[in-house]
Amino acid sequence: MFNTPHAPRGALIAILAVIIASEVALQMADLGWIGSPRWRSLAYQYGAFWPGLLDSWAPNYAAQPVTMFVSYAFLHGGLGHLAGNALALWFLGQGVVTRIGQGGFLGVFALTALGGAVSFAALSAGNTPMVGASGALFGLIGIGVGWRFFDSTAAILRRARYALGSIALMVLLNILLNWWYNGHLAWQAHLGGFVTGLVLAKWLGARPRDFMAPQRELH
Repeated sequence: MFNTPHAPRGALIAILAVIIASEVALQMADLGWIGSPRWRSLAYQYGAFWPGLLDSWAPNYAAQPVTMFVSYAFLHGGLGHLAGNALALWFLGQGVVTRIGQGGFLGVFALTALGGAVSFAALSAGNTPMVGASGALFGLIGIGVGWRFFDSTAAILRRARYALGSIALMVLLNILLNWWYNGHLAWQAHLGGFVTGLVLAKWLGARPRDFMAPQRELH
């Protein structure tokens, strides 16, 4: 999707460093190497997205009902969960950084994580907590699909076919992931992140296009 010439990637590396460091620390605590095995439950209590906090639950600190809309993206459910998201973030994030800069990338990451959380809160049933950066990752996919659609000079029907094909692939990917995780998939966050990315692609549509692969007809 992206052709990524060299560009400063400090913001992307910083987010990856925080995500990786937090899960590595929790893994070490789980094994009793540092801290306490309670660290993971405490991290989730204070940083995960809890739908109940938007209802009648009492927060652990005053700002938690607000900060959880982004903080959940920096926590993961284990090394496998982390590895998949970190690799995807590195691959997808480079094209976004190249196109809109490091500050723009940070904004996109935060807004798509926010969009994922809003969608999860609106569409999920129950009060199961959510962690993981996949809402933002699907947001990066959404902005990439949107840029490809808006940048293309192909006829509108061909662009629409490309967009619908991309959406179909996202649906299939979520079905497979839901099977892999035995039904414990926050597809609502994926949907919200993806839609937010599409909206941001239109809003940021006037940006230069040199990060993209050479423009061609969509088939």
